Amino acid sequence: MNVIDLLPSPHQYYSLAVSLLQSTVENYTRRPSEKRRTPVDFDVDVNTGFFPRSPLSPLTGAFARVTGELWRAQVLSWPVIDTEPLQSNLRLLQRAHFVLAWLVHYYVHSAPPASEEVAFVVPKSLAIPLVAVSRHLGIAPVLTFADTVLWNWDLVDASQPMSFDNMHFGVHLFSGTEDERNFYMTSAKAEWRGIEMLRIIDEYNNLPNLSDLTSISKVARDLGRLSGIINDISDIIQGVRAVVDPHVFYWDLRPWFEGSDAKGPSAPGWIYEGVPKSEHLDLSGPSAGQSSVMHALDIFLDVDHKLRQRRYPAPSEGNKRADHGFMERMRRYMPGKHREYLASLAATPRSIRDLAQRTPALREPYDNAVMALKKLRDLHMRIACLYVVTMSRTTPDARAGCPVASMMDRLQTARAAGNGPTRGTGGNELALLLKAGRDATRRAVLKDN
Repeated sequence: MNVIDLLPSPHQYYSLAVSLLQSTVENYTRRPSEKRRTPVDFDVDVNTGFFPRSPLSPLTGAFARVTGELWRAQVLSWPVIDTEPLQSNLRLLQRAHFVLAWLVHYYVHSAPPASEEVAFVVPKSLAIPLVAVSRHLGIAPVLTFADTVLWNWDLVDASQPMSFDNMHFGVHLFSGTEDERNFYMTSAKAEWRGIEMLRIIDEYNNLPNLSDLTSISKVARDLGRLSGIINDISDIIQGVRAVVDPHVFYWDLRPWFEGSDAKGPSAPGWIYEGVPKSEHLDLSGPSAGQSSVMHALDIFLDVDHKLRQRRYPAPSEGNKRADHGFMERMRRYMPGKHREYLASLAATPRSIRDLAQRTPALREPYDNAVMALKKLRDLHMRIACLYVVTMSRTTPDARAGCPVASMMDRLQTARAAGNGPTRGTGGNELALLLKAGRDATRRAVLKDN
């Protein structure tokens, strides 16, 4: 790289010079004996991010499961498969979780109507192996973002290298609609665009020091790149409106995602047969809040979702009542290695927010990145309002002869009762949760602090 390319432009030079004089930036150095773990140690790839480098291969032999109209009766008679032979292969464990989690949600939500006061029992033939592989993966034993997005794809042309254009999303579908496939593809596209953010974060953490003009100039440019990536993700999310019908999403797709606590903390949930203390398992279902890319961005920008820091503006009364542990809890629904990666980022001693606060030339680029993220969360709130809150006031189409008509009837009855707030698939008060996340992001801005 030409050294001239690393120097600031003339109009930035004075600002950077002042920054160096005013900054109290410490020169971070790493002791030679310390070996920093790389992203690959956390199953994070430089080219594919949190996606595996190739599709998950089908399970074979005793792990293959039959399909058909009588499958609900058959699943009760299935033996409990020993998953120990899979434990030495990460990808086979992921595939097993992928298959079993989808089967659990299909089994639960295609069941005939039953009393709302009784917990639903998931048969041991599904429950025991799912819990076993989940413990080895360090992931919740339920359908997750990884199952619906990160692992739910195949190559269009197996002879060509992996790229987003060569990935076919929606290998498994609940509704069989193109809207469902497009929903997964939109989520995957946002996650894929975030891979560049992971590179920026890694480059920042590997800078030899942060006290010289060249390093500060690079950090400023990378914060500008970060703002552009976040804006791209906002555009991707906005694009869902053109390819996913809100009514189809709410009535045909979203019900399948609902987890054990979808109806709120007081409603009976699921019991995993043969699993001790299964009432304590994490069974909330998939959520965009489980995206490891977005968690990495929050950690990097030091967004304080738990409201531990004294920042301006002060939290509203609504924000104080929100579930401040939601984002941290969502990490339990990620693959364990990805959660370790996030913990590694959080333990890094070089906070970019602190650096920007001490370095005037970095304050505006940092604030721009934070405000881009706040804008993304504003957009997410509007999308959620359209696809969930507004649709909760509608009714499903007639579904004569539909095999899941009973599920639609139960859902419509629950919505018609209207005794509580609109909830996410994990049972949280949706509007309160999204507003709290948006406002926590806004509080990271330096200008007001």
